[in-house]
Amino acid sequence: MQNRWRDWLMQAEEDLLWARETLNNGRFSQACFAAQQVGEKAIKALALRRGNDEIRSHSIREIAAALEINGEVEAIAKRLDLYYISARYPDAFPSGAPFEYFTEDQAREAVDFAGRLVSIVRKHPDDTAE
Repeated sequence: MQNRWRDWLMQAEEDLLWARETLNNGRFSQACFAAQQVGEKAIKALALRRGNDEIRSHSIREIAAALEINGEVEAIAKRLDLYYISARYPDAFPSGAPFEYFTEDQAREAVDFAGRLVSIVRKHPDDTAE
């Protein structure tokens, strides 16, 4: 079976462009969700690169923990995972739509974090020290 880690990383890089464009268009909740998706795909690429094709979680933090990664990656994962549900579903909040809750600063930070995860995976695909 072919190891498709590069495909996952390339898609993360492509989705990072989507996240940046979405941020630039003022769609902050959507940019936060897109950033989470970038991070998830990047960390899944790392898992695959290490030969772990059993990870099926959507949580960046859970995948990082399964790979025994902590530090910067774990800190970023905790932030980006907040956006997986809350940035999309109205019932994540007591009232209102998600787009009413997210700010440019949050979206900018999320997209920056996503870019950092892609960079870490691209530069250090086998390094658990990150």
